[in-house]
Amino acid sequence: MDVKSFVKILGAKFYTGVPDSLLRPLCDYLMNTYGISENHIVAANEGNCTALAAGHYLATGEVPLVYMQNSGLGNMLNPAVSLLHKKVYAIPCIFVVGWRGEPGVHDEPQHIYQGEVTVKLLEDMGIRSFIISVDTTENELEEMMEASKPFLADGNSVAFVVRKGALTYEDKLHYKNPYPMTRESIIECITEVSGNDIIISTTGKASRELFEIREHKDQGHGRDFLTVGSMGHSSSIALGVALAKPEKKIWCIDGDGATLMHMGAMAVIGSRKPSNLIHIVINNEAHETVGGIPTVAKSAALADIAAACGYPRTETVTEKEELEKALHSARENGELTFIEVKAAIGARSDLGRPTTTTEENRRSFMEYIREN
Repeated sequence: MDVKSFVKILGAKFYTGVPDSLLRPLCDYLMNTYGISENHIVAANEGNCTALAAGHYLATGEVPLVYMQNSGLGNMLNPAVSLLHKKVYAIPCIFVVGWRGEPGVHDEPQHIYQGEVTVKLLEDMGIRSFIISVDTTENELEEMMEASKPFLADGNSVAFVVRKGALTYEDKLHYKNPYPMTRESIIECITEVSGNDIIISTTGKASRELFEIREHKDQGHGRDFLTVGSMGHSSSIALGVALAKPEKKIWCIDGDGATLMHMGAMAVIGSRKPSNLIHIVINNEAHETVGGIPTVAKSAALADIAAACGYPRTETVTEKEELEKALHSARENGELTFIEVKAAIGARSDLGRPTTTTEENRRSFMEYIREN
């Protein structure tokens, strides 16, 4: 279904969400039509956009539309059941949810269980769901919306669960920024300087690139924990490891979208000040893994935020020479360090995925820590 017809039938005037690859046509259409504006906000996380949508409804009485990948249902669950729900404030909302890990459709390990429980989870939250597939017609969608109107008017929410390939858009956008370094070249610099130290890498292409760098150099993967799911939590994982193993240097490779998603983690890290932790945020100002939709990191001074959270050493770099100097300094000093690295948007077209299972990654990582 053409996304323009999809949006017209749903009839919302305000849109907010967190980008998803299955919803790329919707995200590109909204960016092309509204950009980031009073009509469309790319939020930090799915709970954030759900509450933002609630505020719009309270001010206007108009039913908002919130989009997300199904992995974000956990983030939106709290405001969905303790703010929107009919038994609380009865605030209606239209959710559009990308169905990663749909049963019977091959997907990555972090999406499998989430895909199995997606529809049931929505049902348990009191959200009526409709499935949108490649075969869904405009007439069928109109019937779904007609059936939803009394439900929405009574203070309930509905969700349109979108299968892979169900939405189309002819004007695919291509995002870029002015920064010279690629994420992969930045990660390669980190592996060269970190040596045999432990690395915790964030969700998405960063972990895929780290895995392939190790493969290319025949270095093995035991020292790396690839956080393939739970976006926004790699720095908290790194903190847990750093506190438990204070004699080891711990590197966290984070992303701007992930950092924004659960920024409170930085305050917790800053309060503990583990001297063995180096927190690196590769900031390309985009949700690149799911299409390149901009984040708000362009207007957020991340190094200043880290300093305000209690990190004793912070800096921002944009050139390779600056990065190498910052990495060596961080490894040699004995203080918690935050490095923001400005990066270009883009990855190799032939970038693969880890060939080891998540259980194998966990097991080899724990063995590496125990034996070294």
